[in-house]
Amino acid sequence: MRGSTKQRAVARAKPWPPRAAARGVTRNGAVGQRGGVQSLGRAFSILEEIARNRAGIGLAELSKRVGLHNSTTFHLVKTMVSLGYVRQLPDTKRYRIGRPLFALAASALDEIEMTSLATPILEQLSEDSGESAHFAVRLGDSIVTLARTSGPGAFQLADRAGSIRPAHCTALGKVMLAALQPEQLERFLAHADLKPHTPKSITSPDRLRREIADVGKAGLAVDNGEFDPEVHCVAVPVHDFSGQAIGSIGISAPVWRSGEALTEKRIRLARDAAERLSAEFGYAGGSLPKAAE
Repeated sequence: MRGSTKQRAVARAKPWPPRAAARGVTRNGAVGQRGGVQSLGRAFSILEEIARNRAGIGLAELSKRVGLHNSTTFHLVKTMVSLGYVRQLPDTKRYRIGRPLFALAASALDEIEMTSLATPILEQLSEDSGESAHFAVRLGDSIVTLARTSGPGAFQLADRAGSIRPAHCTALGKVMLAALQPEQLERFLAHADLKPHTPKSITSPDRLRREIADVGKAGLAVDNGEFDPEVHCVAVPVHDFSGQAIGSIGISAPVWRSGEALTEKRIRLARDAAERLSAEFGYAGGSLPKAAE
């Protein structure tokens, strides 16, 4: 027998399937808000809030900021601590981001990803400044331009992405040298070929050491015909999620299209662009450590 109408109605009323329903999975396979999506959303909210607090954050304050009960927050954080994505400081009991999360973020920032993030920001920078804009990273004793855009005006500089330039006589490179630890800079000065490219190139280790110290204090480098006698460039650092300077943004223009007022304007534009790109790389602001080698 096929069973009574009542029996068939009861069968249709049972959860489908029971375990899927318990996980919040609907009949069409979607995950409901009462299941995994809600827990994931809460976990990522907690991670983001912890990341905003470089000195760490306590359980009570964390619960308040993410809008969860202490017990709910505790159980979610406990799981993340067990996985290593969050760590608890033994002295203050505050929570901080764990190393595995840094490793995940670092692996995502490969050259292709950095280029895709930098290009639209450089395009806007070129539009605002009317000049060529560059994003470069360190490559041994040199720098490599990962992305470049041209301004709307005439007489744009001839350069291309992928170009390798010396670090000691370019604004982009001097920014990266200023991000080195003192012992790393000394190793660079000990073996680097400080070849002159123009009469303005810095070839003395002592003079370059003083120049790099000034760049580090100002967070800004200028190349006034040091690599190309016809080019003036300003550059500022770009930081990643850990606060390290991983690259530099610069604006290059013909020397005859430069001057004090234009330079000040380009510095402001470059700083704004670097701030936006740093945010894309996960930088949340605050004090900045030196870059790792």
